[in-house]
Amino acid sequence: MSPNTTPIVDTEHDLEMVERVLGPDGTRVPNPDLDPFLSDIDDQALLDLHRDMLVLRRIDSEGVALQRQGQLGLWAPCNGQEAAQIGTGRALAAQDFVFPSYREHGVMYTRGAEPGDYVRMWRGEEGAAYDPARIGMAPLQIIIGAQTLHAVGYGIGIQHDGTDEVAVSYFGDGATSQGDVNEAMVFAASFRAPVVFVCQNNHWAISEPVGLQSQYPLAGRAPAFGIPSVRVDGNDVLACLAAMRWALGHARSGKGPAYIEAVTYRMGPHTTADDPKRYRDEAELEQWRRRDPIARLEAYLHAKGLLDQAHHDAVQAEADRVAKEMRAACLGMTTRPPLAVFDGVYAEPHSGLERQRDQYAAYLAAFEEA
Repeated sequence: MSPNTTPIVDTEHDLEMVERVLGPDGTRVPNPDLDPFLSDIDDQALLDLHRDMLVLRRIDSEGVALQRQGQLGLWAPCNGQEAAQIGTGRALAAQDFVFPSYREHGVMYTRGAEPGDYVRMWRGEEGAAYDPARIGMAPLQIIIGAQTLHAVGYGIGIQHDGTDEVAVSYFGDGATSQGDVNEAMVFAASFRAPVVFVCQNNHWAISEPVGLQSQYPLAGRAPAFGIPSVRVDGNDVLACLAAMRWALGHARSGKGPAYIEAVTYRMGPHTTADDPKRYRDEAELEQWRRRDPIARLEAYLHAKGLLDQAHHDAVQAEADRVAKEMRAACLGMTTRPPLAVFDGVYAEPHSGLERQRDQYAAYLAAFEEA
């Protein structure tokens, strides 16, 4: 698979340069490259993907609500990117390890995150939102692009261990302008590391459009490093699933890294601290509303006669349950004592750390005396 290298002129033209299996209206589109990776997707699997995306959207809306109510310091919405995250996430094997950015709530969901895992870091209670070993996923990364280097290092470790794991790194279009991402691809290609790079091109790096960063599709950069790539419609959950299966198979078989550019759109703000109305045209937003990834799959399911009230009720109940548990976990969290920040820093007692603890304790005591 290789990307089209025609310059990006506008959104409409851009969307004609992607691989897909579901058209924007939900029509099934034959794709000889991707179809072989979907041969086992039956009706129940389609309904499961639909459920996953709806639950994710509910998780995301609950996160925004909690932040607006002062319960979270920040939240990075993923509305509009459900297909890219659920599709690629459901392709992962249990032994694979993910290195995310800060927006991969859907990937967390596919890895078995618990309701409290989504909010713990954003509430400021713990440095890591969850136990990485339990769900096979590194802590959320705030530094743009840094996780790509971590993934490659992990991938080289996989080679030394001789296992069939794959390291997967998620990042946005803005991260592709960072040195870390390019350096990661150099190392991954040089050492043929089992790494999959997943770029969720949501068209906006905070307030800067992707066209300002690159006049060509981002997937076209990977082959220059010796990494095969595919550019898929990120609002097509089946295309994302198929592309990820291809990339994982490539990396797992010892052929080295692979790269996916999932062309999608961030419907909400960059984070809840952002106001996209200051830099984004409402007409563009409306254009992408008509490409909603959930509505697209629903159109396909309707055509197949698979959607009924029982499925709708079951999915709604599941989404409400997860959101309710997420809120309860958030409100029920107990802030650790200030001095607990020193716990677990070193495996053995450390004189320097003890001195810092004593100094911080004296600083806190000064407030009590006052």
